[in-house]
Amino acid sequence: MPLDRIQLSQEILLAAIGNDWPSEQVDAAIELLASSEGKFPSGVRKLPAELVRAVQRERLIVAMLRAASELGYRGTNVQDVIERAGVSRPTFYEHFANKEDCFLASFDTSAKRLRDKVDAAARAGGDSWRDRVRLGLEAVLGFVHAEPDTARTLIVEARAASVDAVMRRVELLDHFSNCLDTRARELLPETSQRSEVTASGVVGGVEALLYSRLCKGESEGIEELLPSMMYFAVLPYEGHEAASEELALAG
Repeated sequence: MPLDRIQLSQEILLAAIGNDWPSEQVDAAIELLASSEGKFPSGVRKLPAELVRAVQRERLIVAMLRAASELGYRGTNVQDVIERAGVSRPTFYEHFANKEDCFLASFDTSAKRLRDKVDAAARAGGDSWRDRVRLGLEAVLGFVHAEPDTARTLIVEARAASVDAVMRRVELLDHFSNCLDTRARELLPETSQRSEVTASGVVGGVEALLYSRLCKGESEGIEELLPSMMYFAVLPYEGHEAASEELALAG
């Protein structure tokens, strides 16, 4: 049975290539990719070479996320990536030095998209600390549901990769811990004396729960974890009564 090649979503493609190209060229790239059944279409050669390179690079990144999720980082090789991307081996090495280089690039671009989604969602909560936390967690769970391959690579497979990948994973968790701690000190003045370890504990607990679910391939229905996660996040900052209100919302 032939291996299914990856398909790029419009959102991921636009996030990858940015705003550096005329809209008609971006639209043409999206149309060609959408009608290609996952294969890199011959008509794409009519597009600027640098745009083609940007799309090829993103195909390899998404293919790495798929391969790492399906096979595990240690079980993935370059051939697994290029087969899923639908590009040639020389094309792979035009963009990446080796498997680890591609994996780190995949981690970096995915982590940035996750941070941007969570940060934007949390800002919509305004001056309400609890609303900001809730919206941020909703964004995380939505990301896991919509992109289980990406989530598994960030949360699970990065642990089994190189030292650099492990450190990037730590930096991602630290980012969310710092955001949680900073907003709590701004919006919940009574918590100003609380240790930064509190935020790290909350983020670590959320990550551990996601790790467990993703290891078991349980991304469906993951949004239902929100009330329990909110209870866990609110408890050390606002106490049992406030945290229990979050569980009551589930009813």
